[in-house]
Amino acid sequence: MNPKGKLYLIPTRLGDNPPLEVLPISIKKIIENIDNYIVENEKTARRFIKRVSPNKSQPSLNLKVLNKYTTEAERNTFLEACLNGTSIGLLSEAGCPAIADPGSDIVNLAHQMDIRVIPLVGPSSILLALMGSGMNGQGFTFNGYLPIDKSERKSKLKTLERLSFENNQSQIFIETPYRNMKMLEDLASTLQPNTRVCVACDLTLPTEFIKTKTAKEWLSNKEDLHKRPSIFIIQKD
Repeated sequence: MNPKGKLYLIPTRLGDNPPLEVLPISIKKIIENIDNYIVENEKTARRFIKRVSPNKSQPSLNLKVLNKYTTEAERNTFLEACLNGTSIGLLSEAGCPAIADPGSDIVNLAHQMDIRVIPLVGPSSILLALMGSGMNGQGFTFNGYLPIDKSERKSKLKTLERLSFENNQSQIFIETPYRNMKMLEDLASTLQPNTRVCVACDLTLPTEFIKTKTAKEWLSNKEDLHKRPSIFIIQKD
């Protein structure tokens, strides 16, 4: 009986910069040896693989798409190649697989099937933002997206501010890029004046912007964040 293949968690870029500027050479070596992938978007995945390994045969690639339309029955078949001794790569659309990413379901399935999971080194916007924020890196919570409804969002911000103070935690969250400016306006007007707010956008790109100021100071913000992938962090001391 053949040994099981492995599930490699392969990080991708956070933007359209040359892959090996932000990814270690080990990513290239793994991609050159794997033809089976689980991806969010086939077109962008093929483009990424080609950028990392230009000589790799595209017709030889076998890509399974994992997104909100993937059924549980389909997902449960995605690791069959591993059971037959062939390794699989799990690619995120941006950054690290399984972190704010649907790939976590596949990783969970791999553990249930006793398939070895190998996470590879690459950029995580969440950790890069926290590193650059000057806020508490010992205790922090990632909260994903906040409510869209204005009153619910403001209520959630107040709750996160309170939890930050009570637990001495950095509170991290993200927003759909075209709502960034509205989010920053709400942060500046809803939080207490001295609560610190970090905005980190376009991480690893030439246009990277990371700034931590008080909520009051952000009231006079002049930075245009519209449609720029951003991470927001708050901390009340």
